[in-house]
Amino acid sequence: MSATLAKGQNGPLAVSDVVISLQVTAPADLSALLVTEQGKVRTDADFVFYNQPSGPGVDLRPGPAGQPASLAVSLPAVPADIDQIRAVITLDDATSNFGRFAPPTAIVSDASGNQLFSYQIDGLNAESIVIALELYRRQGSWKVRAVGQGYAGGFAALVTDHGVQVDDSPAQAAPQQAAPPPPPPPQQAPPAYPAQSAPGYPQQPAPAYAPPGGGYPPPPGPAQQPPGGGYPPPPGQGYPPPPQGAPQQQGGEISLSKDRPVSLQKGQRVTLRKEGGAALTFVKMGLGWDPVRTRGMFGNRTVDIDLDASVCLFADQNLVDVAYYGQLSSKDGSVRHQGDNLTGEGDGDDEMILVDLTRIPAHITTLLFIVTSYKGHSFEQVQNAFSRLIDGTTNGELARYTLAGGMPFTAMAMAKVYRAGGDWKMQALGEGFNAKHPGEAVPQLGRFLGGQ
Repeated sequence: MSATLAKGQNGPLAVSDVVISLQVTAPADLSALLVTEQGKVRTDADFVFYNQPSGPGVDLRPGPAGQPASLAVSLPAVPADIDQIRAVITLDDATSNFGRFAPPTAIVSDASGNQLFSYQIDGLNAESIVIALELYRRQGSWKVRAVGQGYAGGFAALVTDHGVQVDDSPAQAAPQQAAPPPPPPPQQAPPAYPAQSAPGYPQQPAPAYAPPGGGYPPPPGPAQQPPGGGYPPPPGQGYPPPPQGAPQQQGGEISLSKDRPVSLQKGQRVTLRKEGGAALTFVKMGLGWDPVRTRGMFGNRTVDIDLDASVCLFADQNLVDVAYYGQLSSKDGSVRHQGDNLTGEGDGDDEMILVDLTRIPAHITTLLFIVTSYKGHSFEQVQNAFSRLIDGTTNGELARYTLAGGMPFTAMAMAKVYRAGGDWKMQALGEGFNAKHPGEAVPQLGRFLGGQ
């Protein structure tokens, strides 16, 4: 039986061979990027497209006349160090965009043609390329996730973001701002990817983030970048220290305990070291909430509240990257969002964000965890909101911060993880403001970056 996925949702794959196909009304191509846990290809062999139709465990099969090709994936044949297979849709006309056509649909079937999952990719506008689906490993099995991440910058922005190097031919070269310094390359750097093998792939900077209602501009050229590689904030959105008289966060610093989780109060801090002094290296931030139940004419009901957890990465006062429902991994791979929960129903964490502290670039100083209300419901309609810190190695809960009472805001800064000397620390925030998605939240986050 086929299941319909929404953006960020996932499902298990109980078969060993799957086929990814498309339903699209515009001329388009399907391709695949095979990436490691770092979100990068190992070599150019991990990029499967019309000029290189076979890769390790993945084959591009021609479609019927006038229809795009499909991707046949033999999951047992995928190398063990490949963590994800990202299926990419590219419009043939790079000057066009998905907003001119009906939303494309990506379909996952078994080898016999039985449809397992479908995902209609809504919300695309100016993009000409989108990561549609992602097959990924989880605890020895494979799963599929609906991604729907668009790239307005085109194919070059996508492949360079995944570690593919692009050579421009003189006929294609155009003046471009230099891309920001990339994260450390994998041990085996991929060879240069010739432009003549894939026409229309000029080098471009890393992609701009585009949450609904307002995107983050792409990073400027190196001449405008502050020392340390941080990206300046968008014009008019500088983040000065909190003004005099601004509310100051209260609370002192306490230590983690191995016997029971630490219950944090607003403003309290903990150093991310285990009891005994060993520094934590891999942590998880779980965020959860429940919709308030109301009594109506036909009995109890819950409001359909769609809250979204995001993490914003800052270099001092400058925004560098965002992991959220539209981009589930930071560009360096150190932060990975586990997907969008659309209701908040159920026990436990509603959304989980994984953080590898050892891989966070040296110029990143603060990770700010926020929750926004996509449909504009305030936190007065939410109960039991919490954030909790988990040891990613043992899955043991280390600290928890619970919000008591609702607030008349549509966004919440829940917690931050920041550098303090040679250590990482976590601070409980619980401060409200108004924003429906990360694009509206970012200009308001400066006041949470000081006082560390």
